Amino acid sequence: MLNYKRYQKNPIVSFPERTWPGKEITKAPIWCSVDLRDGNQALIEPMVVEEKIEFFNMLVKLGFKEIEVGFPSASQIEYDFLRQLVERKLIPDDVVIQVLVQCREHLIARTMESLAGVKKAIVHIYNSTSTLQRDVVFHKDREEIIEIARQGTRLVKEAVKDFPGEIRLEYSPESFTGTELDFALSICTAVQEIWQPTKDNKIIINLPATVEMNTPNVYADQIEWMSTHLKDRDNIILSVHPHNDRGTGVAITELALLAGADRVEGTLFGNGERTGNVDILTLAYNMFSQGINPELEIEDITSIMETYERLTKMNVPERHPYAGKLVFTAFSGSHQDAINKGVKAMKERNQTIWQVPYLPIDPSDIGRKYEPIVRINSQSGKGGVAFIMETYFGFKLPKGMHKEFADIIQKISEVQGEVAPDQIMGEFKKQYLERKEPIHFRALKTEDRTGTSDVFETVVRVTYTDHGVKKEFESAGNGPIDAVQRGLQNEFGIRIKILDYSEHALGEGSNAQAAAYIHMCDLDTGKAIFGVGVSSNITRASIRGLFSAVNRMYYKEGSDN
Repeated sequence: MLNYKRYQKNPIVSFPERTWPGKEITKAPIWCSVDLRDGNQALIEPMVVEEKIEFFNMLVKLGFKEIEVGFPSASQIEYDFLRQLVERKLIPDDVVIQVLVQCREHLIARTMESLAGVKKAIVHIYNSTSTLQRDVVFHKDREEIIEIARQGTRLVKEAVKDFPGEIRLEYSPESFTGTELDFALSICTAVQEIWQPTKDNKIIINLPATVEMNTPNVYADQIEWMSTHLKDRDNIILSVHPHNDRGTGVAITELALLAGADRVEGTLFGNGERTGNVDILTLAYNMFSQGINPELEIEDITSIMETYERLTKMNVPERHPYAGKLVFTAFSGSHQDAINKGVKAMKERNQTIWQVPYLPIDPSDIGRKYEPIVRINSQSGKGGVAFIMETYFGFKLPKGMHKEFADIIQKISEVQGEVAPDQIMGEFKKQYLERKEPIHFRALKTEDRTGTSDVFETVVRVTYTDHGVKKEFESAGNGPIDAVQRGLQNEFGIRIKILDYSEHALGEGSNAQAAAYIHMCDLDTGKAIFGVGVSSNITRASIRGLFSAVNRMYYKEGSDN
């Protein structure tokens, strides 16, 4: 049994004045990617300079206007990377780079040196403020921890006096989620008082969920409490930097936005320490799915994922929101049927607003394809197989045929597992289109003539082979299909009835072929079965469908008996 008594609940916030539950997200926040710092330091094999440059260029292309490029005072490779960005003029004028540094004089000096030639930058200082770390790591009281933040702010303020570019300060009380709110407010206020931000030169106060410690509503309370108690709020950009220790990083971020946060620091696909940072892409696509412009160029998730995986050597899980290989697939038969009907309904109604069951967005809007949406295994149903046949191959199976063909595919899936679309089409050909033996239709001649009752009759002359022997019959009816049906009954001594008939074009243009579906019943046994024919001539397609049904009804597959 789990030894749950070793753990205790983290404190919550008593904040009955909260207003965030009644709010909704209406616009994108300021996005800041920390892939090249927080994300990179969490990689098993951190990126080298050229890989980081390629990643940086991708972030710029995606539309990030604030990018944390590293910790240049921490290592030579971090320093060299920033200098490469500057010297190769890779930083666009509308992009602000961000650098992280501890509140120490020599580290701040090295950081400012690395920024030489940068037009706009954010210098991000931090120190840990949590109750636990003050006790077991730093052995300092509140005032001593506040003085670290004050000193760091003074050092940056002094260092930027002669800096020719534009510098914005960001301060993070690291481990904010484990810090008493009154103390977090005191230390942030102390930093503000030294930096003296204005509406034109705002300070970034970043409140990180360095460790996710409680349910999302508690973080939202913490953010709103700070937002309402910080002085000169108009001079502050309130930022959050959530991690995902409890698996609710996206949720705490969305609630933090409701609670007053203006800015979000995160990474692509949630890469980062432990369980990772918040996934900016998931946040952005969530907004997109609600009709909100995420203000990022993220139309091609597949390309983003391929570049990310190659550079980080990390894999995006198959069930990762929006990006995973399986997130737009359905194995369940009922889900497949609903998706199939939803897509058809949208087409029939010429509907512009996306509304398809089980698919919150149109996969094609983010660079995904329709082909993988429905995957067929032993749990799939008739709707999924029909969806594959229409979406991949253009065959619009009659509703009554869905179960018949799905049962055939299910038997295969029970043996081998998933059945690929090409195999499904191969089985369709084998079971229907290629069932031409032993009664093989060869040629047809038709003639309309007036009968004794002065009504038009259709007379057909059918050439076929019976077990390889060429034969013919002539028959009359009220149309070619009826005439051929009557002829087959007379030739083979069978009693059959056509229950249903449908047809449609395969493709478009003058060279398009037609598919015809014949639902036929044996009047003596009551057994019903489908046949399918394809031809550039709809009448020939129908006759081929009728012969297909006869062969399927009376002759076992691969047998002449």
